Amino acid sequence: MIVADTNLLAYLLLGGSNTALAREVFRRDPEWAAPFLWRCELRNVLAQYLRNREIRLQDALSVQRKAEDLLLGSEFLVESERILKLVAESPCSAYDCEFVALAQVLRVPLVTFDRKVVRAFPAFATSPGAFVQGVA
Repeated sequence: MIVADTNLLAYLLLGGSNTALAREVFRRDPEWAAPFLWRCELRNVLAQYLRNREIRLQDALSVQRKAEDLLLGSEFLVESERILKLVAESPCSAYDCEFVALAQVLRVPLVTFDRKVVRAFPAFATSPGAFVQGVA
């Protein structure tokens, strides 16, 4: 199991420059978990795609459903105290720290494209490239 951040999920389901890498992460470990926050973040990504006319509403709804199916039973509420302690010791946002906190609780790696998160929490966060190479 891994904690997958929203960008990893978006690349897996929407496509883009890092889709092949996201698919390789999924192939290596298809059991993904995330804090409930991922739902809002993915809807925001989909909103940008809709506004830029890069996706139709039906396709956005389909992507959201696929993501919800993928994470069914693997969504978690993370304690605010844990998140805020991580915020206090890092330059990362509370949003980012939700994913880190969940990785800590589950004792699994957080796979993220966010280099700032990887630098701030190297014991828990790893890049997709490092994960597929077995470095994580």
